Amino acid sequence: MRTFANFAAIDWSGAAGERHKGIAVALCGPAGPPALVRPGHRWSRAEVLDWLLAEMPEDTLVGLDLSGSMPFADASAYFPGWDESPADARGLWALVERHSADDPHLSAMSFFDHLEASRYFRRHGGRRGDRFGEGRQGRFRITENAQRALGCRPYSNLNLVGAAQVGKSSLTGMRVLHRLSGKLPLWPFDAVPETGSLVVEIYTTIAAIAAGRAPGRSKMRSYEALNDALGNLGSPPVPSEGAIDDHTSDALLTAAWLRHVHGDAALWHPPGLDAVRFTEGWTFGAR
Repeated sequence: MRTFANFAAIDWSGAAGERHKGIAVALCGPAGPPALVRPGHRWSRAEVLDWLLAEMPEDTLVGLDLSGSMPFADASAYFPGWDESPADARGLWALVERHSADDPHLSAMSFFDHLEASRYFRRHGGRRGDRFGEGRQGRFRITENAQRALGCRPYSNLNLVGAAQVGKSSLTGMRVLHRLSGKLPLWPFDAVPETGSLVVEIYTTIAAIAAGRAPGRSKMRSYEALNDALGNLGSPPVPSEGAIDDHTSDALLTAAWLRHVHGDAALWHPPGLDAVRFTEGWTFGAR
């Protein structure tokens, strides 16, 4: 397995508006503690895209904390019964983009409020689409079943309700992935390049569990807790103390985790990947 010179983790947000306290970008090199990119800055999604394309250091493995696709394997379709349902993930990104092109700040409200698309989502105000799936959880990807085996508690990205929902983050992220496609390789939809940078999907709870945090206590809200976890990954501590928000700690820890585990060949070849490589994608670290 190839090595990288730099490691970045981006805690993402699908919230409304231009700039988001929930977005954090962290970076580390082959040694030393991870650090925030533009500390104190309130990022927009467009700025993150620009950083990825123009400012990110060369030879960086970068993790985006969002779902790169939607459930497909369970029904052999993303949106069974809808004639616009695409055949693969890149088609899905293009579909979200087409229906959200006029939404500002890379949001995707027009897509999940679309007359047909909305039938597959659970939205605020008790609006549960008739094709959302059984119960309150909805449909899951194969990789999310692998996440459960690690102790994680993933949410369906067709669920757009609740503080822990990931659907809005994923849909806005798909607009970013659509713009990155062909410019930065995106694993596993693209092969790992021999040189240069690579984007992977991450789930920060996986990093926290690997660093010794219990699944239900994955969020770190003090530098002391963060540095304890970093130590378990062989990383030097961040030179700070006191309170820290969990978006920042998630990004810092996960950048160091990517550095710590990226050489593990098994993480690049998890069981079940080949069947969903181009449709559902995969979360790096789930196996």
